[in-house]
Amino acid sequence: MAFALSVGTMTFLLAVIWGSPLIELMRRLRLGKQIRIDGPQTHMTKMGTPAMGGILIVGWVVLVNIVVNIVQLVQALEIAESVVIPLGVMIAYSVLGGIDDYQGLRMRPGEGMQARVKIWFQLGIALIAAVLLYWVVNDRQGFVAVPTVPFLIDLGILYVPIAMLIIAGTANAVNITDGLDGLAGIIVATAFAAYGIIAFMQDQQFLVVFCFVTVGACFAFLWYNAKPAQMFMGDVGSQALGGALGVVALMTNQWLILPVIAIVPMATMFSSTLQVLYFKATGGKRLFKMAPLHHHFELIGWSETQIVQRWWLIGILAAMIGIALALI
Repeated sequence: MAFALSVGTMTFLLAVIWGSPLIELMRRLRLGKQIRIDGPQTHMTKMGTPAMGGILIVGWVVLVNIVVNIVQLVQALEIAESVVIPLGVMIAYSVLGGIDDYQGLRMRPGEGMQARVKIWFQLGIALIAAVLLYWVVNDRQGFVAVPTVPFLIDLGILYVPIAMLIIAGTANAVNITDGLDGLAGIIVATAFAAYGIIAFMQDQQFLVVFCFVTVGACFAFLWYNAKPAQMFMGDVGSQALGGALGVVALMTNQWLILPVIAIVPMATMFSSTLQVLYFKATGGKRLFKMAPLHHHFELIGWSETQIVQRWWLIGILAAMIGIALALI
């Protein structure tokens, strides 16, 4: 744990230095945010803010984990097979998210990749990861831990479709949560810290390092994403972080408590789903003033800062409850 926390802190210090140059580069490349006209009008002031800041997170998570692997390989002839899949998922979803962001900035302003196209790519990446988790990683995969049950339950081949839905679903949940300054970054960092503690209790050392490196990189991003944001995460970061979080939950076998630890992204995704279903069922009526959920609270008078801070408090408490459930 001491090593993981130290490497996470080092990741923050290294990444935060490169935040300003990245912002300047995105401005020169004209990678500024396009605001949808059907969103809250208060967000119009954010037009043009550099919108692919997730590169800062993903880039440093990948770089630091590669360096840690090289050091471990040289010193102990040991390589962290356990982080290959979450890293691979993070990179794959980051590439997909980057394409989505680019289309939203240049080709289909404010829209991005068509949802029906993107979902198939997301499910394809998730399926590959699920298959690798089940057949390649180690004997812990294919099982689920249930709170209060003293043994792991073997799901057999059913694990593959379940894992696929968890990875793709978490990627989308975090993606939808990324709508306010500082929101997605702090919520995801809290969730990774919780799973880092759970992985530590299971003695999954490399997974602990991966989690806290991700926390450090998220903190560096938040340095520039705090209101008023100098850059946004974009799909290049949100999809990557969500997908990797789903994989980490699966690798600890504690994925049943993922909806607790990641309660804010899950509630946000659920609110959007309910809004669409209710809209169709009632012929145009709305369940919320606007979806996702954070926009609903904006429209009833909560400030952006209030929402982010209150959601973070909920996220911290949910993480504490999730860790407690992992212990019983």
